[in-house]
Amino acid sequence: MRVTQRAIAQTSLLGLNQNLDRVSKLQQQLTSGRLISAPSDSPTGTNRAMQVRQDTSAVTQQARNISDGTGWLASSDSSLETMLTQVRRVRDLAVQGLNGGAMSDASRTAIATELASLRESMIGVANQTVNGRPVFGGATAGKAAYDADGTFVGVPVADPASGIPVGQLRRVSDTEQIRVDITGLEAFGDPADGRDLFALVGDLAAHVRTPAGAGDLDTDLADLDVAINRLLTAAADIGSRSARMESAKQINLDRQLTLKSQLSEVEEIDLPRTIMELNLTKVGYEAALSATAKAIQPSLVDYLR
Repeated sequence: MRVTQRAIAQTSLLGLNQNLDRVSKLQQQLTSGRLISAPSDSPTGTNRAMQVRQDTSAVTQQARNISDGTGWLASSDSSLETMLTQVRRVRDLAVQGLNGGAMSDASRTAIATELASLRESMIGVANQTVNGRPVFGGATAGKAAYDADGTFVGVPVADPASGIPVGQLRRVSDTEQIRVDITGLEAFGDPADGRDLFALVGDLAAHVRTPAGAGDLDTDLADLDVAINRLLTAAADIGSRSARMESAKQINLDRQLTLKSQLSEVEEIDLPRTIMELNLTKVGYEAALSATAKAIQPSLVDYLR
């Protein structure tokens, strides 16, 4: 088979252009710092990068959910601690009224007045809000969990048997949701099951005010102890969920770092390696130019054209 000068020239130019394209691509990668500037650079890498970005978007949203849920739980915990402090003061006053058989009318009135004031303050604590939504109101669109009379006006927890989600849930991972609220009915008592905390304190104020009501204080005190235990249980529940939220936060941070590393491996260049490849490719290109110049020598015919 006869190899013509034209075939040699075309083959040499094809090889030179391929080397030049490789140099240009490496220079572009080095300038942008990215392995993939267009899907055609690496269809497989592009698909992987899209998957990682989708996972990153989900994890970022979960991080926002965790931040929001942490705020809800912190507000609930703070409100319950405040409520417990006030209820303990109510109990002290109830014991004082129970032991005050010889107490004057002025003393009984003073205790009743303080109890009434504490009740108003407790209703205010029960109406604590986060971003304009009542912490103890459940899934309500209203601005308060209790009205001025101490009547629950929020939305009670749904029945789990109905299939409706219970309480306010926040998704913190692909497989886990954490409830971030507790309703007033759970924390302060359900009137359907007897007196709630606010009705109980109101009755205490009325019973302390007159000697005739002293006989009911024993029952009031027993019910108050039940209410305190209910508050302690609610606080423990909020505390356990806060611990779960902190754990989910750490897992979320680790997941974000992992995804960032995975995306970097797919899209970003290895700087030292790319520089070395570029230098080697340049050396190869210059060597090819030199070899081509020697292989394709101009002839007399080239000068006569």
